[in-house]
Parts: sequence; structure tokens; C-alpha cells
Amino acid sequence: MADAQALDEVVGFTSDLIRIDTTNRGGGDCRERPAAEYAAERLAGAGLEPVLLERTPGRTNVVARIEGSDPSADALLVHGHLDVVPARAEDWSVHPFSGEVRDGVVWGRGAVDMKNMDAMILAVVRAWSRQGLRPRRDVVIAFTADEEASAEDGAGFLAERHAGLFEGCTEGVSESGAYTFHDGAGRQIYPIAAGERGTAWLRLSARGRAGHGSRVNRENAVTRLAEAVARIGAHEWPVRLTPTVRAALTELAVLYGIEADLRDVDALVDKLGPAARLVEATLRNSANPTMLEAGYKVNVIPGEAVAHVDGRYLPGGEEEFRATLDELTGPDVDWEFQHREVALQSPVDSPAFAAMRAAVEEFAPEGRVVPFCMPGGTDAKQFSRLGITGYGFSPLKLPEGFDYNALFHGVDERVPVEALHFGVRVLDRFLRTA
Repeated sequence: MADAQALDEVVGFTSDLIRIDTTNRGGGDCRERPAAEYAAERLAGAGLEPVLLERTPGRTNVVARIEGSDPSADALLVHGHLDVVPARAEDWSVHPFSGEVRDGVVWGRGAVDMKNMDAMILAVVRAWSRQGLRPRRDVVIAFTADEEASAEDGAGFLAERHAGLFEGCTEGVSESGAYTFHDGAGRQIYPIAAGERGTAWLRLSARGRAGHGSRVNRENAVTRLAEAVARIGAHEWPVRLTPTVRAALTELAVLYGIEADLRDVDALVDKLGPAARLVEATLRNSANPTMLEAGYKVNVIPGEAVAHVDGRYLPGGEEEFRATLDELTGPDVDWEFQHREVALQSPVDSPAFAAMRAAVEEFAPEGRVVPFCMPGGTDAKQFSRLGITGYGFSPLKLPEGFDYNALFHGVDERVPVEALHFGVRVLDRFLRTA
């Protein structure tokens, strides 16, 4: 069980990991090894035998297994990534890699995404070692590289090249779930992720006839591309309810005492107030233009223009996504996947979800647990290739006014000390009893 030392260690570990700069700028520009060595050293101190694995030098992953008390039980994976997105120090109130603890809050890049969870895992495992405790199931711990880019050096590499380390794992938990969502009317909601939209990062290209900017040109690549991008940006995708989102809407309707009329989902969501944010991004597929590249001089019409689009599709929605992009881009613009990952759907009536719900409710009896689908994605996508069902479960009890989701990849990322203490207690309860 989480003891006083575990509560101290989770704060120290979070701060220490933040100070280890593991910025992932994409294109292989990252080095997670110092953070991996830090984590491995603390796992070894708990009597485990962690292994460090690399596809590319410096892009290090850590895996360790804790033997459970029930050899007939399936194993459980708990994983967290070590890399973080970039941060510009001049934009922050506190240096993003200081790991400063001020006024009961730990500051820095990774405080919520997701060095806090990495620290919780380490603190829980070390508490078990001190107290001679074992989980019911085998627990496999994985700290991964490269989640903030392609995962090719991280979870993708582990799933492809080291599948044996995850033998027996049927379910896994990681980031983005079981945090306090305050609805502004006194309710505390704890969303647990049981699904993820698929990732579809696209490259659009239009070809045309190059020429002088003063001449009439009906084959202008920039015009063709701009028209396609405008169609994509303006497109209204239809509602497509997945089982997870359907369950979320049903439970939220009960919480708010309203009829769960799923025939008019938009009207139902409008009645949820701020809680609508938990579901509105996962009612539909989406495609947002994000980058444009064309031309090299104002009086020259280029022969090619390129755009990039961040697309996301619901579980079961990839075919519709592809067909819609074909229609929106038209005959003069080609598109292709630059990066594609599967959508995930996890059962909300499973024993694992029930165990997560029970763990949260034990330490936050005033809260209400609901399932939700993540609008983005995590390393659970890669581990799903091994048949591992993924959930988002990184518990934090947050004060009202603390905008957790805005701090993901945001400025002044931070996490309250009390939130970390809550997370250790809940994670300990879940991992020992699931």
C-alpha cells in the first residue's frame, strides 16, 4: 500500500524526471536514455530486473515484470512514455525543465504528459518492495521512447521486436484518464478512457501548370489545393456513435437527470453544459488542415502545392474517412497517409474497468466515474498489435479551475502535489487488485 515514503517519492521522481530534458522534436531528434536509466535504477532498487532496449542509440525503453500471486491470472501492462513535446522557456512563468515545486505544485514540461504517471508507477512499485506486497496478476512495466512522434523507436519497436516481454498481457493502462473534471455546478466527474480515435496524418498535393504570375492560368496548383483545403476545413462530419461514446452519453444523462435521447445527439450534448467537452470531439471523424507549402516567388505560379491535414477517425470509421477525403480533395488533388494508426475500442463492462472504477471511488467517493473515448492517441495503439486492450488511467484529483486538458502540450504545465498523492493511492489499489 502507498506509505508516507511513496508520497514523498512520487513528488521527487516527478521533479527529477522533468529536469531530465527529453524533448522530442520529431525526425529522431530526442534522447530518452538518461530518463530511462533513471527509471531503471529505481526499479532495480525495488528488486526488479529491468531491461533497457533501443532501436536507435539513445532512444531507450525500459521493461520490467513483477510476478503476481495468482499464476493463472492474465498479466497486466502499465506503461508510460519518457519523451515530452518542446517548450520555449520565454513563454513560461517557471523554466519548463526546472521541476520546481512551488506552493504545492510541481512545474515543468511533462508534469501531466506524462512524467507524473511514470513517477507514480515507480513510487507504487517501490512501496510494494518495502512492504513485501505482490499484485494479484503479473504486472509488466514499460517506460517508452518516442510516443510524442511516431512511436517507431518506442512502443512500436517493443511490440514488433520484443513481444515476448509482454507474454500473457491482456490489458494495459496508461495516460489520460481518471482525472477530476469539474463541471462548474459542483459535480466531480472522473472519465476513464476506453477507446481512442485513429490517427490519420495526411499529405495533400496538387499539381498544375507552372507559369508567370501575370498570365491567366486555369491549372494553378495553389488554387486547386486551396479549394480542397477549404472543403476539408468546412466539412461537417456526421455523428457516428461508438459503444464507448454511447455509454458515456448514457451515464452522463443519468448524472444530469435528463433523457438519453440518442436520436438527436447534438441536442443531448447541448444539455450537458461543460461536461459536453468529454464527448463532443469523439462524436465524429475529423480532419483539420494544419500546414501549407507552395511557391518560391510572388510572380511565379508553382507547379506543385502541398498541404498537411491532421485527421482522426472513430473505431469502425476508417472506410468512411477515406471515402470522404477522396470526395473532398477531388480529381486535381492527391492525398496519402504520412502517419496512420488504428482506432481502439475497449469494453466498459470488463472486470478491469470495474476495478478502475472501484479504485477511484474508494478515494473519491464524491466523484462519478464515466467512460470516454480519447480524441487523440497513445502507445496503446502499438500495444494493441499484441492483443492488449488499452485503457486511459492516470489518476489525479484536481482542484476546481485546474484545466487539465489545456496543460497537455501547453504553457506552464504543472501538477498539484496532492494530485500525485491521490494518483499513487488509486494506482496502487488498482494494480494490486485488478
